[in-house]
Amino acid sequence: MLRTAFTDLLGVDLPIAGAPMAGVAGGRLAAAVSAGGGLGMIGVGNSAAPEAILAEAQKARQAGQRFGIGLMGWALEHNPGQFEAALEAGPALVSVSFGGDLGRWAGRLRDAGVVAATQVGDVDGARAAADQGVDLIVARGAEGGGHGLDAVATLPLLQGVLDAVSLPVLAAGGIGTSRGLAAVLAAGAAGAWLGTALLSCPEAMNDPAARARVRAAKETGTFYGRVFDIAQRIPWPPQFGGRALANDFSERWTGREAELAGYEQAGAELAAARKRADYDIACIYAGQGAGLVTEERPAAELVADLAAGAERLLRSWG
Repeated sequence: MLRTAFTDLLGVDLPIAGAPMAGVAGGRLAAAVSAGGGLGMIGVGNSAAPEAILAEAQKARQAGQRFGIGLMGWALEHNPGQFEAALEAGPALVSVSFGGDLGRWAGRLRDAGVVAATQVGDVDGARAAADQGVDLIVARGAEGGGHGLDAVATLPLLQGVLDAVSLPVLAAGGIGTSRGLAAVLAAGAAGAWLGTALLSCPEAMNDPAARARVRAAKETGTFYGRVFDIAQRIPWPPQFGGRALANDFSERWTGREAELAGYEQAGAELAAARKRADYDIACIYAGQGAGLVTEERPAAELVADLAAGAERLLRSWG
């Protein structure tokens, strides 16, 4: 058994957490990851209603498994009801990442007996998070999918964070096989935070066309930028761009962000493309690990197999 500080802290069997991907990681995917032995996470978008958070948590809870919830710190400043709903949902862990008053939220989570986590993209961010009272740090490398800093790759970031803090650290970004999980565990991580690897699972909230697009992607098929946020008028702090699969829309507008900000039809164009599952236009957030995703597999099976393979590798390495 792969026992680590993470498995001990959360009371789970495997050192794997599902990344809280808003719009993809709902209660069904969280339940499946937890059923496989890890910790499933529910991703909360910036405009999600508290009632929607509770509804997804109910789906996870019905499976009788522990689960977590991921919140965006910058969004909580304008929608604190999301935090209240997350607490009410009874998760084992809540991550609050990407801006906002982390210390405020971490303190309330500790008082409620909930593990407080956050994602960081550089060593200074890890030190600051530790000072603000979190229990767990996710070292998210630049190759990871979705939003975050584009500053440091996973492996150098993980090494720096492990040396800088005494908290359990999960590695995120580019981990998609047993080899990746074994590598970060061997380096000293308490586990892995998996996002892209779960994008082709049938329990995810994305549609079959999006899952097929991920399976067809190569490791070189992503880009990092802000064009999708600008087009949809989503007020992410500018330092947090997003890594997504490159497509016609991203190629058209990358480098023309100022012009895109004045293009009033951009949001409607993306919404219409998403409705008809046209991913030459619509966004699929994914990391460089997309090249490792080649089949559609149930999340519980995927998580269990990743961990079993990592354990075999670690034993073979002595």
